[in-house]
Amino acid sequence: MRRPKGIKTRKSVAKRFKISARGKVLRMRGGKRHLLAGKKPKRRRSLGTAVVVDPTDTYRVTQNLPFSH
Repeated sequence: MRRPKGIKTRKSVAKRFKISARGKVLRMRGGKRHLLAGKKPKRRRSLGTAVVVDPTDTYRVTQNLPFSH
């Protein structure tokens, strides 16, 4: 078997994170899949917005997304 050439994007990381135009790593908040009736509308709205990933994790994410920065 031949080995694939070049580097590949981790597709699981590409589905979970997005790189903004300024280079920040964004992620969606957890907790908006089910059990929404027990959450207040303000909380449900805030769960729908993207937030910036913690700086300690940005390096690991960008290493797995080689073509996005």
